[in-house]
Amino acid sequence: MTEFTDISYEVDRGLAWITINRPERYNAFRARTLDELIRAFKLAWGSSEVGVICLTGAGEKAFCTGGDQKQRAETGDYGPSETGLFEVDTLHRVIRDVPKPVIAAVNGFAIGGGHVLHVLCDLTIAADTALFGQNGPRVGSFDAGFGTGYLARVVGEKRAREIWFLCRRYSAQQAYDWGLVNKVVPPDQLKSEVRAWADEILQLSPTALKVLKQSFNTDTEQFASVGQMAYSTLKMFGDTPEAQEGITAFNEKRSPEFAAYRGN
Repeated sequence: MTEFTDISYEVDRGLAWITINRPERYNAFRARTLDELIRAFKLAWGSSEVGVICLTGAGEKAFCTGGDQKQRAETGDYGPSETGLFEVDTLHRVIRDVPKPVIAAVNGFAIGGGHVLHVLCDLTIAADTALFGQNGPRVGSFDAGFGTGYLARVVGEKRAREIWFLCRRYSAQQAYDWGLVNKVVPPDQLKSEVRAWADEILQLSPTALKVLKQSFNTDTEQFASVGQMAYSTLKMFGDTPEAQEGITAFNEKRSPEFAAYRGN
């Protein structure tokens, strides 16, 4: 079995649990984390023992808070990866392409890139203590493609723009009211609720579910190319003084000074 350091992978009665295991960093991902998540999703994809996949975070504080900004400040990047690439776009693709339903079990903060991950999952079940929101413009970053266009399909244009343009935090109940979450439960019932939903899904035809997921994806597939273009831009933007101010302010726990860049 593949050994993991940043995540855990477990299969139980048809349900694969993929858990980001970096609670000391609020389950933020570095490059290695992405490599391991991709590998785990592909293991679940290829396994005849798996019919449903759950993505969650270790501990009680966070589901995932996106890219590890402390790592980015320490080394200037997100650390080494198997390919030399930061494979976040590949992770987005595998969550969509794996021909099995993926449930996000949001146990805490789903912020920034972590928020995008839960949006991309087919279903989301949240603890009533969970918090949702975007953070990119606050730290000199962004996520176009699925992170914006697909989000707008889920919650509508006005709400998607609010999420990105204000970087507020939203409760699990508000996320539910907006259609961003399928169900809200007490934290101690989160895993059992995922189990119950998985058990219902496991009674259904896997081929029918596969074709249905592919059919749902077809209407929003154009966001993949937009996301690739945006990621190319983000790599260049990350080296600018404006983006550097965002990450420096984040790590210094102060408000960023972006006023000088408004005329650009």
